Amino acid sequence: MLRGPFVLFLAGMLLLAGLAVEPLAGRRLMTAIDAHAATRASDAAQRVTPALQRDLRPLGLELGAAVFVRIFKRENELELWMAGSDGGYRLFRTYPICRYSGELGPKRRQGDNQAPEGFYRVARGQLNPASRYHLAFNLGYPNAYERAQGYTGDFLMVHGNCVSIGCYAMGDAAIEEIYTLVDAALRAGQPAFQVHAFPFRLDDAALAAERHSAWFDFWSELKPGYDAFERTRRPPRVDVRNRRYHIEG
Repeated sequence: MLRGPFVLFLAGMLLLAGLAVEPLAGRRLMTAIDAHAATRASDAAQRVTPALQRDLRPLGLELGAAVFVRIFKRENELELWMAGSDGGYRLFRTYPICRYSGELGPKRRQGDNQAPEGFYRVARGQLNPASRYHLAFNLGYPNAYERAQGYTGDFLMVHGNCVSIGCYAMGDAAIEEIYTLVDAALRAGQPAFQVHAFPFRLDDAALAAERHSAWFDFWSELKPGYDAFERTRRPPRVDVRNRRYHIEG
């Protein structure tokens, strides 16, 4: 009988090779992978939950509250906000980004090694406890705006470890906290959480200083989303109309 690490190794080799397997054997292999991934996420949650609950309590927050994520490239920061009892969001933690690839500006094509900028929604099916980089969630690039521009690429993640090819690498300790909080929110009923990825904090002065950038118009299009949350402390509604972002909030 196939057991433990050998099952996972064999499954990985078969998948990488693109080989078909007999249906029953294939189901057993995938069940072993699923169980291993679930255990990884569960072990991470057990490690970090006591400290998270200790830090949430003074802020009037609790595990399972709705979450909202903002990313700032230039500052190398990921902010995790959580909803309080009044529906307003409070900053729980600011995590340093260990590494992202590329420069300021959006991702436009497969292989450009750019980390994306824009507005994304992450539902439960985008969480990946079986990531090669410990734990991860898929941002959902390309979103509707990016598809309208003809941008290409896929599997852009926020993940652990400290290597990046178009992703935001947070390190294993940080991703365990982030993953545990977003997983709890989705389990508690939040249909999806928003991730807003910005080149930098888009206050008026910072954006004006980039007026000669090739991306000034694009960043100006992101600014209403940044401003709406700064004003209301609630994630705005974002959709795409006529190939442009439209912000309500």
